[in-house]
Amino acid sequence: MDPNARRTPSLLTRGSWPEVRRIGDILRTETVGGVLLVVAAALGLAWANSPWGEVYRALSDLQVGPSALHLDLSLHTWAADGLLAIFFFVAGLELKREFVAGDLRDPRRAALPVAAAVGGMAAPAVLYALTNSANTAALVGWAIPTATDIAFALAVLAVISTHLPSALRTFLLTLAVVDDLLAITIIAVFYTETLAWGPLALAIVPLGLFAVLVQRRVRSWWLLLPLAVVTWVLVHESGVHATVAGVLLGFTVPVVRRASGPGPGLAEHFEHRFRPLSAGVAVPVFAFFAAGVTLAGAGGFGASLADPITLGIVAGLVLGKPLGVLGATWAVQRFTGARLADDLGWPDLFGLSLLAGIGFTVSLLIGELAFGPGSESDERVKIGVLLGSLISALLATVVLRLRNRRYRRICAEEERDTDADGVPDVYEPEPDGGSSPGEAGR
Repeated sequence: MDPNARRTPSLLTRGSWPEVRRIGDILRTETVGGVLLVVAAALGLAWANSPWGEVYRALSDLQVGPSALHLDLSLHTWAADGLLAIFFFVAGLELKREFVAGDLRDPRRAALPVAAAVGGMAAPAVLYALTNSANTAALVGWAIPTATDIAFALAVLAVISTHLPSALRTFLLTLAVVDDLLAITIIAVFYTETLAWGPLALAIVPLGLFAVLVQRRVRSWWLLLPLAVVTWVLVHESGVHATVAGVLLGFTVPVVRRASGPGPGLAEHFEHRFRPLSAGVAVPVFAFFAAGVTLAGAGGFGASLADPITLGIVAGLVLGKPLGVLGATWAVQRFTGARLADDLGWPDLFGLSLLAGIGFTVSLLIGELAFGPGSESDERVKIGVLLGSLISALLATVVLRLRNRRYRRICAEEERDTDADGVPDVYEPEPDGGSSPGEAGR
């Protein structure tokens, strides 16, 4: 899941207008997507708390769509169920690519980030449950602080101009991939209240036809798009959250394992096409509607700070993520032969674990699934996610900026090409004063 690969312009856009191609290439970077997400969320928050807040809420509740198909949904719901399906389709493509041709296909390389992702989801859930143990109705939100928003996290890295070494960046991105997979599983298993087996069984038909076509390398949108839409509608009707349809569709797309070739595979083709739509439209629009919480008044920000739901989410993101990531990494290194790169120290992993506490898109989605959009508890969720993510981002900024000089030196060594042959020299890391997790337990 190399973000640099996403920045490479593709021949797939040849023939399109230069302006459109340039915008698409920009939107394919994770950092730009993260910045758009933050801007959209800030706009929604500001509008909801402005004198025109009622207009914002009326726009969010505006219902559109055919009622005969039970799709007369509010714009807010369309953003959460419809547009986010595009986001999860791209996530499904990434997940399959990582398991087939990426770091996750090697169990030895994947052991530490997988364990860190599991620990980074378990610890926040436990802290949330402990904070809300006296209120059983609130325990349904246990999964809210478990998710990491990688686009938001990489946007923070871009803003603070931190040059993460390749080993640490790979660890972060692999952790995020596993985090996405676990979050998708949680949504499908724990947040499906009622299940209609008829529509779910029928969804197998268009999904299967979609799979047959993509396995045959068919790219015609007029064949694939109707099948994808029908799959989405049937999954939506079944009671399973409709974004799961996006993941299933992404999993059907074949991934080509090769060092080089004449052109991109079908998974790369679809990711190249849909990433701008996901990063530039789907996620920002969802953030715009999801972040519009009222901060003023008796039930606003002040009251939320004393609410266990808000406190549990903040504790999970700010404390639970670092505890889970660091604890799981230490345990795996202590009891197995898995090791991190020798040039990474515990301060580096601590900064990364703080960055993993930035939960936004999926956290807000799980909050709506747990408590219902627009409810008082959902308002508490939004404040908790916003506050916890902000604190995590600020703490990560402090820690990673303190290490930035060292990161610059490592990156310069990694990119050094003394013989100018276009291939970087082999980088030999220096021990980090005996503090490297890679040396632990040796």
